[in-house]
Amino acid sequence: MRNAIHAMLIAGCASVAGTTAAGADIFAGNSPAVLTLTAPFHDLFTRAQSDTGYHVRGQLTWSDQGSSPVTLDRVEISERGHTSRQTTECEFPKLKVDLSDVDRGGTPFEGLKTLKLGTHCGNRTDDELTPKYGRLANERAPLREAMVYRMLQAAGIPTLRARPARVTYVDPDVPDQQPLTRFALLLEDDDEAKARLGGSGQIGEEDFGSAREAFNPSDTARLAFAQAMIGNFDWCLRMFQGDIYRCDERHPLWNVLAIQRKDARSLPLPYDFDLSGPVVGRHVWFRQVFSPDFVQPPSSVSVEVLAQVQRTRSLFERPLLDETRAYFRAARSKIEEAIAHSSADPRGQELAREYLGAFYDSIDTDARFYGPVVIESGHHASMTAAGSQPACDGRSLVPVGTPVSAPLEVEGALVHVRVLDALWEWAGQNRCDAVHREPVWMPAAAIGTGYPR
Repeated sequence: MRNAIHAMLIAGCASVAGTTAAGADIFAGNSPAVLTLTAPFHDLFTRAQSDTGYHVRGQLTWSDQGSSPVTLDRVEISERGHTSRQTTECEFPKLKVDLSDVDRGGTPFEGLKTLKLGTHCGNRTDDELTPKYGRLANERAPLREAMVYRMLQAAGIPTLRARPARVTYVDPDVPDQQPLTRFALLLEDDDEAKARLGGSGQIGEEDFGSAREAFNPSDTARLAFAQAMIGNFDWCLRMFQGDIYRCDERHPLWNVLAIQRKDARSLPLPYDFDLSGPVVGRHVWFRQVFSPDFVQPPSSVSVEVLAQVQRTRSLFERPLLDETRAYFRAARSKIEEAIAHSSADPRGQELAREYLGAFYDSIDTDARFYGPVVIESGHHASMTAAGSQPACDGRSLVPVGTPVSAPLEVEGALVHVRVLDALWEWAGQNRCDAVHREPVWMPAAAIGTGYPR
């Protein structure tokens, strides 16, 4: 609970009014920015539980080796986020620092009206994820997330600017408590990203139609490949009208901004990667949708990446798929460099390389990318070669584009194969563990590699 964190908040750490730092950029560099944030956090965290718009006034101080500290007084601080604001998820929620009423000229914050802060969330160990959403609730998470942002930037994927930070939190209302200093993530505000990218507006979730209507196909394809590369499933984008993959009916635009541009189609901009693979290391829901045995040797990382990569075959035409694969192949060395230069811990960097390796294994060659999938509609998955036991009762129809393994057995015109639920056909309310756990029988003629044509 947040009261446990309140007891750790600091007081008595004085901020120093400083001179200007002309030319500095708060988002520049891979090393953590050093900040002190002074505010009545106990009051904020208590009141914000019932009043989501509640904010407090405080003080933000930046310091850097060789420069005089810079202090901004009377900044406005509030909680931000969606699921992370639940006390069962984060004892120390994400924050937003409003700088719009403060003179920022000549400081590293010049030009910024708002600064997002991805906090450490809590004090769990690396082996313990939050039970509902599976967050890594400790200070390694924001450093890993900063690395993920830099990976995407190295790949040329438009996203928010980000930088790791080392933040000391001070609560002047509780002067007898010890300092709380944790790693965090500095993140660009949506409106400032829109201005930086030449945007003229933004399409909200309630007005969003579909990616096919709003975005260039090449931008959408790169976004989908990028999410696969980082093992991120905490995003939704309605690709076409009627698309019901994962959460598109509920959230046609989730953790993706749609930046409108004059005389051009809108630009998709992904963000919020605290549940991506290199950050959390594993996904708590994995066995509800996938099995690591789909690949050999078994690997949950490879299956997560492969599932999202293979879904793109149901979304885009073959020339665009090949163009996008070539685009990412050309960016590999830059992405590897971004991982190596990040401030993430060694295990975080290792995870990033695992996901990256699985991604390139899945897209590098035609033979790997255009693996066997179901190419004909109307076929059911069965637990027996005789077809007498449907794998999922009345929901055993296998969608076109569903990846399958090489045959484990052959009996006449039928093959025994493992199925990868890349289209999430048997997840959520339609969950069917039989398809996820066991091989099924299907007609060999229903399977091929020439998809899409």
